[in-house]
Amino acid sequence: MNLEIITPDKSVFTGEVSLVQLPGIDGSFEILNNHAPLISVLKKGKIKIRDDKGQEQFFEVNGGVIEVLKNKVLILAE
Repeated sequence: MNLEIITPDKSVFTGEVSLVQLPGIDGSFEILNNHAPLISVLKKGKIKIRDDKGQEQFFEVNGGVIEVLKNKVLILAE
């Protein structure tokens, strides 16, 4: 699935990933390939992503919003 993480200043990450783990306001949750459409609010915490090769990266956020639609994940982060 395609992931894009955007802050007010710049685009932080764009690329193909197999997993996204997020700090939701009601608890942590994961997005995998072919996830159902979703819009959710994020709280302060770490976003964990795993690319198709198994490499993991972490991004610190102060909150934001996530949209999942047709295997495209868009995160608007603070």
